[in-house]
Amino acid sequence: MAKALGQDGTPSAAAEKRDLLERLLARLAHEIRNPLSSLDIHVQLLEEDLGELAPQVREQLTSRLEIIHGELHRLDSIVEQFLRLAGPSALDLEPVDISRIISHVCGLLRPEAAARGIEIVTLPAKPLPQLTADPVRLTQALLNLVINAVQAIERKGRVEVGAAVTGETLSVAVRDNGPGIPPEKLGSIFEPYFTTKAEGSGLGLWIAQQIVTAHGGAIRAQNASVPDHGAVFIMALPLAPRRPPAAPRPAPAADHPSPVPHPAPTP
Repeated sequence: MAKALGQDGTPSAAAEKRDLLERLLARLAHEIRNPLSSLDIHVQLLEEDLGELAPQVREQLTSRLEIIHGELHRLDSIVEQFLRLAGPSALDLEPVDISRIISHVCGLLRPEAAARGIEIVTLPAKPLPQLTADPVRLTQALLNLVINAVQAIERKGRVEVGAAVTGETLSVAVRDNGPGIPPEKLGSIFEPYFTTKAEGSGLGLWIAQQIVTAHGGAIRAQNASVPDHGAVFIMALPLAPRRPPAAPRPAPAADHPSPVPHPAPTP
């Protein structure tokens, strides 16, 4: 999928890829749900036909049809869940203290990281202004980035999380001292289901990107300046939500008077 959608990392290219992905998923959902619906109906018809069979046969087939019925519904739920992840979703915006979110996420993951010999550190920062964001979604995005860093290190290492403000942009950086990202894969890591880790689902970074983009921000990944000294993921978020451009005003009406029909000459 990464090759099909291209690997240009510019914001406009990322937006085009998301739009293409949403269209592909909508089409895929339609193509999958049509046969699923037909199969579901025929399973129900078969269940009705069981009444005409002998009790022994009916009991055996009923359990098997229940399994088919359940699996059909599970497939439909998977399609629905995937569409919710891929599609745009409304944000519940409010003033957010990013320092509290960083502290919460790091505190949440420290016990698991400590069991692997990994230290999670929050870097000291100057007092940060509040930003307008969805705290639940932003927490999810940062959680995914820190989990990704912990999984990249695997055993014995360090994850640093810090934030800073430049102009009207607040940046949150998650840095690890793992093996880093292979250069040839830097353009693909935000694609859905792309992963280089045995325990990864390939959705965490993609979901984080979707959330950051919905806030009008951008997310990027890069390796440390020294080879084999880890990677850093940076979320750049606007302090205030970026409003879409205003719709163009309608052109003013022409100054020419409307033609008035002349009365017909009287005979």
